[in-house]
Amino acid sequence: MDQRINDFSMTIATVNGSGSQSANNILMRSIFRMGVPVSGKNLFPSNIAGMPTWFSIRANDKGFVGRQKMADLVVAMNKETIAKDVELLKPEGLFIYNSGLRGAEPPQEVESIGVDFNALAKDVTDSIQLKKLLVNMIYVGLLTEMMGIPEEVVEETIEHQFKGKEKVYEINKKAVHTGREYVRTELSGRSFPLKIEKRELTENKILIDGNTSGALGLVFAGCTFGAWYPITPSSSLAENFELYSHHLRTESSGKKRFSMVQAEDELSAISMVVGAGWAGSRAMTATSGPGISLMSEAIGLMYFAEIPGLIWDVQRMGPSTGLPTRTSQGDVMAAAFCSHGDTKHPIFFPASPTECFEFAGLAFDLAEQAQTPVFVLSDLDMGMNFWMTDRFQYPDQPYNRGKVLNKEELEKVESFARYADRDGDGIPYRTLPGTEHDKAAYFTRGTGHTPEAKYSEDSDNYQNLMNRLTKKWETIKTLVPAPVIDKKDSAKTGLIYYGSTDIVIDEVLDYLSDPTVSTLRLKAFPFHKDVLSFVENHEKIIVIEQNQQGQMAELLRMEFPQFASKIISETNCDGLPICPEVVAENLNQGGHLGR
Repeated sequence: MDQRINDFSMTIATVNGSGSQSANNILMRSIFRMGVPVSGKNLFPSNIAGMPTWFSIRANDKGFVGRQKMADLVVAMNKETIAKDVELLKPEGLFIYNSGLRGAEPPQEVESIGVDFNALAKDVTDSIQLKKLLVNMIYVGLLTEMMGIPEEVVEETIEHQFKGKEKVYEINKKAVHTGREYVRTELSGRSFPLKIEKRELTENKILIDGNTSGALGLVFAGCTFGAWYPITPSSSLAENFELYSHHLRTESSGKKRFSMVQAEDELSAISMVVGAGWAGSRAMTATSGPGISLMSEAIGLMYFAEIPGLIWDVQRMGPSTGLPTRTSQGDVMAAAFCSHGDTKHPIFFPASPTECFEFAGLAFDLAEQAQTPVFVLSDLDMGMNFWMTDRFQYPDQPYNRGKVLNKEELEKVESFARYADRDGDGIPYRTLPGTEHDKAAYFTRGTGHTPEAKYSEDSDNYQNLMNRLTKKWETIKTLVPAPVIDKKDSAKTGLIYYGSTDIVIDEVLDYLSDPTVSTLRLKAFPFHKDVLSFVENHEKIIVIEQNQQGQMAELLRMEFPQFASKIISETNCDGLPICPEVVAENLNQGGHLGR
């Protein structure tokens, strides 16, 4: 195998619950500290412990850090998956395996290095329990020595990982040193093809997951109430929101300026959000696809009663329980039309942890401006894996609370009708409970109602109400962020994508047989006017997405039926983070990009 400098993919095969996650993150962060763009994807099972798990690391100077299907290096620490692990290796790749496990040998034709990690662990500790954990840190030492990452860089990373835990830091450092020493003594005459050289390409970048970013964004966006029911992969978002709120929304006296409730189920959680939003709080819930299904009735109430709130959906594989620890973009249609009857909901599609942070504020602003529930659709890959992203900028704009009338403003109006369209944009004015004015009170209704919020089953009145909500939807189109467009003047084909798919697009373009294509990254639904212009000005539109039925392509056809015949779906739906070479191969072979 030729030497690969700052351009390779590796996969580490271990057992769930063995402590490998910390070791793999230290390995990835050490590469990041060398100034080299990197990503890490944890492919784990839905049980607690004992099943196979894989961790994929991609390093690349160009910033191409999407997961690759095949690896230049495989580290096999689980004898139960040796045959499958070998299949992940490129033909010219290197296979490192734990020779201390009986029956762990790979086929003879595979270039391999056997290391008895179990025996090495005996030199680190006498504790049987710790040995099982520290074998992971030994392979970190082995790999970092082989790749040329200085020992002090790795030790700094370990110290960051186990900050404040001196004994843990020391024994992990010892395990890493043991792995490095093994390379120096036992493998000194062997060349290693994968190298990391120092760069300055990660300055002003951070490694963070989307759930942590979104949680911090919610705090900065003014969210003061959250209600949730635990569900993978969104639980850490709710937990981190509470953690950051304790830190940033607790006064010196100890008084909390927030409330976080773990409800008895998803319907209870969203119902609490309805109440908090009605009362004037910026309120949210975090969930995944099954939770959205259970919340449907109350989300319909929010839409029809025009109550703002935020639903953060970290998508996973369905239908039903599906593959709960695999990633997907399969909730697009569910979010867009959630609940019964004629409903449509705004959706934000963050493409990075930075946008998870920023879109929290944008989503709350839109929810309150439009007085409606708003969805943010992240996914498991972005939500739970570490991504390299730009540092967050402190928000410098005040919150947009929309059309809220206070006591002084009520004095200036002749009358207040909660559901009247005074401005012609479909959005009514509202008051908050406790406003001290005779005009402020109204009855919030999920039934048919008049502009004055009085009960009504009159057909004409209902039609007028629905027409106003349709007009509101047209106004929302002017409030969503514009897409990111790269327009090629000579391009006849346009690629549309969204969310976490963004991580592979630059590399996909690099692989294409015909790179003369335009691209558009969606940020929100309803679609900005620029999306229509993009579709209109290309002969062919290919929508790249991570679901089986091409949901975004179908949504585009529904919104732009005059161009439905030119919209083609390119789907990826295996539950694993999207691979650039697979997408490019499908595009090249599908006949979509002929010259």
